Amino acid sequence: MRDRFTVVGRATGCHLFEGDGTRPIDEENVHVKYTPKRVRFPEEIAAWRRAIEAEEERKEAGGLPHRWNNARFAVERVVVTRTHLAEEPVVSLTMRDADYFDFLTTSLNLDRRQRNGLTLREQYLEGEDPVDAPSWMNCSFGVNVALETGRDGKMLFSRRSAQVAGPNSARWNSSANEGLAQQHDLPRDGSPVSLHAVARRAVFEELAVHDGDRAEVELLGFGLDLVNHQWAAFFRAVVPELDEPTLRLRWTRGVTDKWEHDRFEFVDADPESVLGFIADEPEERWTPCAPALFYLALVRGAVERAEQKVMSDRGL
Repeated sequence: MRDRFTVVGRATGCHLFEGDGTRPIDEENVHVKYTPKRVRFPEEIAAWRRAIEAEEERKEAGGLPHRWNNARFAVERVVVTRTHLAEEPVVSLTMRDADYFDFLTTSLNLDRRQRNGLTLREQYLEGEDPVDAPSWMNCSFGVNVALETGRDGKMLFSRRSAQVAGPNSARWNSSANEGLAQQHDLPRDGSPVSLHAVARRAVFEELAVHDGDRAEVELLGFGLDLVNHQWAAFFRAVVPELDEPTLRLRWTRGVTDKWEHDRFEFVDADPESVLGFIADEPEERWTPCAPALFYLALVRGAVERAEQKVMSDRGL
């Protein structure tokens, strides 16, 4: 059983796999290895997937709201080591082919009883170490970003829209959240997948932060949602020249994925304000890993401000 991240007296549904917020993981120390080979479900679980696909096709044919499929990645393993001299973290993420319907097959059925009498949760997540679950149980990898505005020093909280499928809809989440998708994130020239590039895509598509805004993006760690069994990378992004009014004005003019959020809150990016916002919202209104992300971003911000003060005091 993996331990759960605890903040403001609450044990969340998130296991912090790597990172403590005090130092970012260098982009060159993140190695994403991709094998173009699909996950394979056990036959009983494969039948669940076929039923989901058939139901979504029926809805589409009838002109009803439906979920559409797209190519994703499944996580085979996440391995963390250290560099020889500085002992900086090195993360190897091994992935293979999957799609959105593969993800729905397990995420919607974690507590469904199999013919062997066990649920997927009981067999693979509670009876075994969830980090070692088979790749077909890991058909989602999300990049979660905590955004800070540099001009007015605010932290941005976003609430997922009820239109977003899945257990985290209508809950407070990271500022921006994107699942890795092959169409967007698998380079056509054969170069490796870049999690930092996905983070920049996330803040553009969901928050209208453009390349010209020079967002400073840092990878702070990795987590595992123990409730919904989803892997996540935690990023902090600082936009030096943006503030709350500028972003809210941009959103009125259109955002690529505007439908994914229905509410935003800007909070002063200091410990008391951020932790107070987390504590004041009921526990059930949070996604499992969002509090851990904002805590790491808060630690990183506090460390940077302390460093700046030390340097300023000493004329460095």
